[in-house]
Amino acid sequence: MQSKVDVHGATIAFHDSGQGRAILLVHGFPATGHLWTHLAPVLTGLGFRTIIPDLVGYGASTADPGIAVDMESQARWMLGLFDAVNVKDAIVIAHDVGSAVAQLMLAKAPHRVRGLAILDGAYEREWAMDSIASIVAWDAAQAHRIHPVLVRRLGKAPQMLQMLSAYEGHEGGHRLIRAARDLRPDQTAGCAEVLRAARKPALVIWGQNDRYLPLDTVARPLAEALGAPLVLVPGGHFSPIDCPDEVASALQPFLQTFVSG
Repeated sequence: MQSKVDVHGATIAFHDSGQGRAILLVHGFPATGHLWTHLAPVLTGLGFRTIIPDLVGYGASTADPGIAVDMESQARWMLGLFDAVNVKDAIVIAHDVGSAVAQLMLAKAPHRVRGLAILDGAYEREWAMDSIASIVAWDAAQAHRIHPVLVRRLGKAPQMLQMLSAYEGHEGGHRLIRAARDLRPDQTAGCAEVLRAARKPALVIWGQNDRYLPLDTVARPLAEALGAPLVLVPGGHFSPIDCPDEVASALQPFLQTFVSG
């Protein structure tokens, strides 16, 4: 069952299940918490508590019209969510620009991030902004036309359709335009030094066929900054949907190191 909590001027919708050490699962753009549908039960089965929010301004999480839904604000909201659900610290697993949220959480409150796993994520100013330029420039009066375009681009896999359904119609399309326009890659410029200094347990997982964030210019430098192994999986950018079993297998050895910690 989805819960909602008010945090710092926003209403965060989230699912909270399982018991044990907490894992925060953070989606990116243009996703929702449904990105993790197949992975979350595996993690709870391994003995973890999984907390899966919709980022503010995405899915069912909302903020007032005048509030920016940039990733720095998301990091503040996610730390507030920790307080709201009585989580002292958590392992953060993040995808796409959700990994910018994770990196900014690490910068703001390193004691609250036990470990970090990044899937097809952002690094420094590399946020794949070219791929969403058309959404940034979209005529808001035609917002209802965004959803069919997303489906054509990203595919009709059932989990993908479920995830993208949040952006149907005028209201959903307008929400996505707002989210796209609030993305600011400069917010993680210089984060490489933060990642190097943090010395947190880390893992980087990348889809072999990711066409948005290249392996050599994004994945490898990110893994180097984190001091983390880089594991390739046989999917595209949306690896939690494309190949959830392989993602789960890659995560399991990493997560087992926290079970007795």
